[in-house]
Amino acid sequence: MENKTNDKERVFSVELNSKRNLKNVTLTNGSSDSVLLEGTIGEFVQATFAEGIILEVIGKSGTLRVDLGENEIKKTINQNQTEVKNQ
Repeated sequence: MENKTNDKERVFSVELNSKRNLKNVTLTNGSSDSVLLEGTIGEFVQATFAEGIILEVIGKSGTLRVDLGENEIKKTINQNQTEVKNQ
């Protein structure tokens, strides 16, 4: 998954084994710029980090990849725990 965005943007991809796993794709021609992609990667198999910088959530029917490093998830968990303690 090639990253050609700036450092603050996150990239994702969804790879499905079959078109049957795709539930909905919506690209509006109206005033909204929104895009909706819905489907299923099937039953959860595993979640791992590829090269330490891409979270891969693997299911029996496909794989979701997000440009999100392991250190960023740990940082977020620690921040949330600090916020709870301070409330």
